[in-house]
Order: sequence, then structure tokens, then C-alpha cells
Amino acid sequence: MTALLRSLHTAVPPTVLHQERVRDALAAQPGLTRLGQRLVTAAFNASGIERRHSVVREWESEGSDAGRSAPSAGSGSGLFFEPDTGHILNPSTGARNAVYTEHAGDLYEEAAAGALADCPDLSREDISHVITVSCTGFFSPGPDYQLVRRLGLQATTKRMHLGFMGCYAALPALREAAAICEADPAAVVLVVSVELCSVHVRVANDQDTIVGASLFSDGAGAAVVTGAERPGPPVPATGAPARPALRLDGFATVLTPVGEDAMAWNIGDHGFEMILGTYVPHIIDDHITGALEPLFAAERVSDRASQPPLAARPYAELEHWAIHPGGRSILDRVQARLGLSDAQLVPARDTLRDYGNMSSATVLFVLQRILEGAGAAGANGANGAGSDGERVCAMAFGPGLTVESALMTVVS
Repeated sequence: MTALLRSLHTAVPPTVLHQERVRDALAAQPGLTRLGQRLVTAAFNASGIERRHSVVREWESEGSDAGRSAPSAGSGSGLFFEPDTGHILNPSTGARNAVYTEHAGDLYEEAAAGALADCPDLSREDISHVITVSCTGFFSPGPDYQLVRRLGLQATTKRMHLGFMGCYAALPALREAAAICEADPAAVVLVVSVELCSVHVRVANDQDTIVGASLFSDGAGAAVVTGAERPGPPVPATGAPARPALRLDGFATVLTPVGEDAMAWNIGDHGFEMILGTYVPHIIDDHITGALEPLFAAERVSDRASQPPLAARPYAELEHWAIHPGGRSILDRVQARLGLSDAQLVPARDTLRDYGNMSSATVLFVLQRILEGAGAAGANGANGAGSDGERVCAMAFGPGLTVESALMTVVS
């Protein structure tokens, strides 16, 4: 008995941050030293990001020229940005968390409703479990409670919230959803991740803060997971192909032997503070193959059809790779170490370019691109992920240094 990821839906707030514009505004802050200014320019230019999204409307741009003027005030209250001086402000953690509390619920609801709409054979009464994920804010009753109320789910819906785990947390959430469906074939689990990283942006001269400001953004991803034996939607009368799903074959967790101090997420007096050491890509490079060993070693014979075991094949023969784009250098290291093609990194690189790093929600964006065939390509160079039996490996990295991975199979 296995579980199916039946649908994926993503959502972002409407405010668009153009990378060049934010770079210039941050570099112009009066508190930055010359070294800090150089670090800002270097980090933003090397990020591989063109645009990001934010719930902070004070950063809303006022025209179509995306790269030459500083951000201007939108309809915000001046909590984060002073339009008269161009200064980025430094609100308290409480004030930042209040913005999270105000805006997170809408994104949770939008992503969840979209994922449910993509499963027309399921009603909201069918949802038996809700799992929410976030590391960028707190409130209680939490987002799991809010979703039940906002979506009109049954009051008996079982709920769980995975909080403050970091960028890898969506994969443990899917792992838990799969375990629930394997134990109860009638279960229908709604998994939703929302991260509002932009509410924690601040000005500082240290490299960790600057790199974080160049990478992180806001977004939401939702998935519906059911038992594999649950009947799916009827075949469309038009003869259109059925929407593909992902069979959740296995999961693995690995802690690297070094790196506990290289990546961390702490609560400060003026927002959550990211520790993102410059040697994180090196740690991932050194330990990525070891992190994949338990995932591939646990591969079931029934999951690989007539193919040799993945552990005995080159990594590039696994068609699709949903790598969490923690940064361009991380993707470069993973691609080189595993010998993956440029095409196999397209979903991750395009997600980074268009959305930035949305912490735990990001890998769901990458999986969605693979599932929808948005420029993804397998080792054979064919676009899309439409063939039954094509394999997908998802990986995400976070504090610890923790590597979470999942093995999936495309099914119709």
C-alpha cells in the first residue's frame, strides 16, 4: 500500500520585488559600510534571482521599469520602509509577527483551495487530516485551525502543524501524510506550507544577513495526498490525458556530520535571524551522495518495475530532480556532484529565478513544475513528466545541517 500526491497548487502574494531594484535600495542604506555595500552587490548579482514576491506592500514598485529605481511606498503603513528618506526600517519581532499573522491565512487558504479544486472527485468533507508548515511566524489557534474554519472542513478533522523546522519541512509533512494514508487507505490529507520570509528582512553589514536578504521571499504550496487505491477522477470526456500524480515511494532523513553552526534560524529582537555560512554549499557537496544512500537503499523492488536498482545506476538516469533551490551555488554543487544535466536542473533554477527561496514551500513549486512539465526534462531530453514510471527525487536542506529526501514515481 502506497500513497499518491494527487495535486499540487502554489500561490504568491501580489507584490513583486525586482532583484536589481531591491539591491540598489539595500546598498543605499546609511548604516552600511563600504564592505557591506560591496557584499550586497555581489550577493544580489550572483543570486540567480530576477524577481520575488512579498506580503510587505511598502516594497511595491510604482512602474514597469523593473531595474532602475528604488522601491517606493505602496499602501503600507511605513512599518518596513520610509518613502520620504528611502530608509529601510527595523521593526520589532512582535510587529513583524503581527504582519505574518495578518497575511498568512489568506495564502494558506488560496493554496489549499487550489489544491482541492484540482481534485474534482473529492469534496471538502472528504478531508480527514490537515498538516500545515511554516517557520516564519507564530500564532494560536494556528494555521491548521484556520484552514479548517476557512475551508469549512469537518470539525473532527485531525490537525498537525510543523513549525520552525526550516527549508526542508515540506518533505517531512509529505512523509507524515503518506504514513497516514498507508495506515488508513480512506484518509485524505491536505498539506499546506506558507512562508513569509520577507517580513524578517533587515539591514546589517554581516554576510549572513545580506545573503538572506538577497534570497528569501514569500510563497505558499499545497498538496492533496490520498491512498493509492482510492478511486481517482473520471477520465475527461474530451479525451484529454488524465492529470498525472506522484506515487510517494519513500523518504529519508540524514544529518550531515558537520554543519550545525553553518545553517540556523534564531529569534532575535528585530525579526528572525538567519545564519547561512558561506561553506554550506561545500558541506552539501561533500555529503550529498551519502545523504542519498539510505533513500535509494530502501527502494522497493515493486517500485522499480524491471529496472536495475537506483543505487546501482548513475544519478542522471533518474529522470527528474526536485532540488530545493537554496541558492544558485547550492544548485551548482548538487548538479556537478551528481552529474545531472542542465535540463534536469531547469525546474529548480526556474523556480529560483522567478520566486527566490520561499523556505519550506519552495520544493513544492519545483515539484509542481515537474508535474506540469513546465520545461522539465528527463535524462533522455524529452520535455515534461508525462510518462508513467518516470522517477522523481526531491531533496531539501535546512538547519542542522539536515537533508530530507523523497523518491516518487509519475503515475496517471
